Amino acid sequence: MQKSVIISGPPAIGKTTIAKGLAKEFGLKYLSGGDVLKELATEQGFHTGGDDWWDTSEGMEFLNQRKTNPEFDKKVDSKLKELFSKGGVIITSYTLPWLVKDGIKIWLAGSHENSAKRMTTRDKLSLEKALEIVTKRYEENKLIYKKLYNFDFGDDLSVFDEIINTDGLGAGEVLSIAKSAVRKLL
Repeated sequence: MQKSVIISGPPAIGKTTIAKGLAKEFGLKYLSGGDVLKELATEQGFHTGGDDWWDTSEGMEFLNQRKTNPEFDKKVDSKLKELFSKGGVIITSYTLPWLVKDGIKIWLAGSHENSAKRMTTRDKLSLEKALEIVTKRYEENKLIYKKLYNFDFGDDLSVFDEIINTDGLGAGEVLSIAKSAVRKLL
C-alpha cells in the first residue's frame, strides 16, 4: 500500500497549492479537509461556494458555531482518518497530523504577514483585512483543537516529518522542497 501524505500549516500558507503539486508528482489522490468540513456546513444551510469561503463573514460565522459544537470537527476528522488509512492520498488538514500515527506529515510554516500577503492576491482583500482574517482563523482554530483534542496547533510540531518555512519563498520553491522531502520519506 502506498503511503498517504498530510500537509498542514496555518491558514492561507499554501497548503492546497503544495498538496495538489505533490499529488500530481507522486500520483496521489488529493483531498481537502476543508472541503469535507464545508460539506457539513452546507448541510447546516451555509452557502459554501469558492475556495475563499472560509474568509467570508459566513465562513467566520461557521467558525464561531464550531467553537460551540465539536461534532462538526469530530465527523470531519473521523472521515479523514478513514480515507488516510487506505493509503495513496494527500490530504490538507489542520488536525490529522496529530490524530494518525503513520504516513508522511509536512508542516508549512510562515508568518501571519506572509499568509495575509498570499490572501490579498488570492482573495482580492486589503492587507489589513487579510491579516485580521488570518490571525483570527489561526487563533480560533488553535483554541478549538486544544479544547477538542488537547494538542497545541502551530506550537507542537513534534509530529511532523518535515517543516518548511515558506517565508521569502515562492510556491515553486516550496513545492520543490516538499517533493524532495516526500521522495526521501517514501
